[in-house]
Amino acid sequence: MTGNEVRKSFLDYFVQQGHSVVRSAPLVPEKDPTLLFTNAGMVQFKNVFLGVEKPPYARAASAQKCLRISGKHNDLEAVGRDTYHHTFFEMLGNWSFGDYYKAEAIMWAWELLTREWKLPKDKLWATVYKDDDEAEKLWRKISGLPAERVRRFGEQDNFWEMGETGPCGPCSEIHLDRGPGACDRQSEPDHHCEVNSGCARFIELWNLVFIQYNRRDDKTLEDLPAKHVDTGMGLERIAAVLQGVLSNYDVDFMRGLIRAAEGLAGKKYGADSQADISFRVIADHSRAVSFLIADGVAPSNEGRGYVLRRLLRRAARHGRILGLTEPFLYKIAVTVADLMGDAYPELRQEGGRIREGIRAEEERFSETLEKGLGLLEEAVADLRKQKQKTLSGEIAFRLYDTYGFPVDLTEDILRGEGISVDQAGFERLMEEQRSRGREAREVLSSGVRIQLDRAISFIGYDRLDGESAVLALYAGGEGKPEVGEGAQVELITEQTPFYGESGGQVGDRGVIETTRGDRMEVLDTQHPTPQVTVHRGKVVKGRIQVGDRVRLVVDPKHRRRTMLNHSATHILHSVLREELGGHVRQAGSLVASDHLRFDFNHTSAVPEEKLAAIEEKVNERIRLDAEVRTEESSYDDAVRKGALAFFGDKYGDRVRVVKIGDFSTELCGGTHVHRSGEIGIFKLQAEASVAAGVRRVEAVTGEGALDLIRAYEQRLKEIGGLLRAGVDDTVERVRKLLQQQKELEREIESLRGQAGRNQIPELLAKKQQVNGANILISKVEKADAGQLREIADQLKEKIGSGVVFLVSAGESNVTMVASVTADLTNRYHAGNIVKQIAPIVGGGGGGRPDFAQAGGKEPSKVDEAVDKAWQIVKSTNAR
Repeated sequence: MTGNEVRKSFLDYFVQQGHSVVRSAPLVPEKDPTLLFTNAGMVQFKNVFLGVEKPPYARAASAQKCLRISGKHNDLEAVGRDTYHHTFFEMLGNWSFGDYYKAEAIMWAWELLTREWKLPKDKLWATVYKDDDEAEKLWRKISGLPAERVRRFGEQDNFWEMGETGPCGPCSEIHLDRGPGACDRQSEPDHHCEVNSGCARFIELWNLVFIQYNRRDDKTLEDLPAKHVDTGMGLERIAAVLQGVLSNYDVDFMRGLIRAAEGLAGKKYGADSQADISFRVIADHSRAVSFLIADGVAPSNEGRGYVLRRLLRRAARHGRILGLTEPFLYKIAVTVADLMGDAYPELRQEGGRIREGIRAEEERFSETLEKGLGLLEEAVADLRKQKQKTLSGEIAFRLYDTYGFPVDLTEDILRGEGISVDQAGFERLMEEQRSRGREAREVLSSGVRIQLDRAISFIGYDRLDGESAVLALYAGGEGKPEVGEGAQVELITEQTPFYGESGGQVGDRGVIETTRGDRMEVLDTQHPTPQVTVHRGKVVKGRIQVGDRVRLVVDPKHRRRTMLNHSATHILHSVLREELGGHVRQAGSLVASDHLRFDFNHTSAVPEEKLAAIEEKVNERIRLDAEVRTEESSYDDAVRKGALAFFGDKYGDRVRVVKIGDFSTELCGGTHVHRSGEIGIFKLQAEASVAAGVRRVEAVTGEGALDLIRAYEQRLKEIGGLLRAGVDDTVERVRKLLQQQKELEREIESLRGQAGRNQIPELLAKKQQVNGANILISKVEKADAGQLREIADQLKEKIGSGVVFLVSAGESNVTMVASVTADLTNRYHAGNIVKQIAPIVGGGGGGRPDFAQAGGKEPSKVDEAVDKAWQIVKSTNAR
């Protein structure tokens, strides 16, 4: 059976047992901020086990894509060095949510393995938790296994817990005996092969978890109201068993990836044990990076993006070991999609973005890889001389900070040399860097810890004013019962029409007045927590006290302009996805009153003609005057109906959905116009890169767009005035001026060349014979590097056998060239001559034995440079 057939067979079998097939969740957990990546099949069902969600099915089965590269599940170091560890893998699983329990789970697992997949019963073993009499009896009854092949183990091996508290329960594992030849610890005299002995002879195939308890804070166990089943089986491992191979990397789909690497490297897997490590790393990492990028992760220096960068750079380094000096991993991504695209269509749908993302990161790293490896080789050589085995934290940090080497990549390279990294020193330097970054950031918050016994109600979606009572006042970082005129204050009320900064939208401005006529100007509104809205500003009249009844009035112009920009951002997002591809996802935004900024995942600059098409389509959508509707629903229902949710945003069980016509549906808590036509006009201002794989567009709308267009018109009129041309003739007038400029520049260049050639007779007269060689060393007036090269070439032709050194000074710079005829390069080295002279004029340079050039920034030292040239030539001859 192929890997695809094994996956299908598993899911089909459980469909026959009344299970619903649930699609794999993304590698980026959608509703679990505690996890960096989805690392097990149960992750998407976590809230079900916690009792906060009720699924629409009682039985489920899935093939879940997983990544284990952080926390306690971190297999990165082992990947490639053995034949069974992976970072990316698929977990096959079946679940019961308060439906069937141990008997059915054991029966179906045994039936699938032995009846459907024909595994030999006499090679299978079962393990149960030490106190689980029920599971042992069921195994004996259902499978007929003898007592000695049903083993009991303690909590470490056979008890599953979601965390320190919460759902938990005993588990039962199924192990396969692959025979004495599979043992990888035969050389250890005290080793005895058995289940859970740590050797490769007995391998775990399937883990059946029986969730029946809740672990309380005091560590005691209580029965859950409903019992659940959670099982997991690695596709790679069971495929190896069914295909009769010992290594996971010998299954059909992994060998397909290795063959792709073989074809690029021109080497064979299995011919060299060290090369085999690199083949396995590339095969594993090619899957991991493809799925990560497909799920919206882009390379960066933090969080998930940094994990992706580490994988890409580790694979690139192993490519170098195989002789692959050019980007190659993006080509293997095509094979990943070919092998796995039927089960995971996102690999084909996002294929272009995946390949481009990988290629861009490979090219970026290749620029520094060789230099970093050179530094590391020098450091290793020094350690060998000193008979040391630890690389300093300073060098590890420099490799990271200057050359982009993740520290685990440095450790991976050094492992073969028996050298470790001074982690404490590295972390100290990293913390110093982080501290510098923290100190450099402007503190924007007063840092007040706000504690309230209620949530603040927002009433501002359909109104701009309201009345409420003051709950709290803060000034100077402290709570105050009252504040007086002139005080900078943070004020909290029971309810407010003011929108607090959230989801990229800036906070409202306005005024707050007491019934006595006291007045506070609100300059900003913030959301330090989802339940609290803080009005920040200044008391401009009278005094404000806790308990005062106040009237809150939002600045209508500021709010309206912000609403126009926010609704325009939603329309822009939908158009970007249509024009650039479904891979486009919001990566950040700013919605202010005077402009909008939108960051999105995309690997290359957007061409001008495409930007024009995007701007036009946004304006078409605005002119449709489409209705803007809002509704509340459950998170799952909203996403199922196509609403866009954004990576990094946190959503509760109930979400607000904003729909604009039939072309935009997003989860959003911000304020919006009622119809798209209210936006008026949309005008793009800029498009640029803000990070690897992230682009940014900036735009204005409504009056802001009109102001921008008027400013453009005014500038055009001013330019026309300077050119003495009407507005309609300005472009043609500029085009003619540029053409004239080019012609004049060519004429100037020609005259400079002629001036240089005119100096040749005068320069030839300075030629001297030194020990049988013609030596010509001289200053040249007002010549750039190109002219100096041309003059030097002509002089070299005319002097026959010899050395030419020329130097020219500008107002603030120096240029020099050295040229040696071919017959004298064994005596004179042009590059070395320049290298010795350049520092005199405050510069540097070098080159080949026959030609070299350099620059400097101290024109006053030109005579010294000439003298030094004569010294070098004469001392060389003297030797």
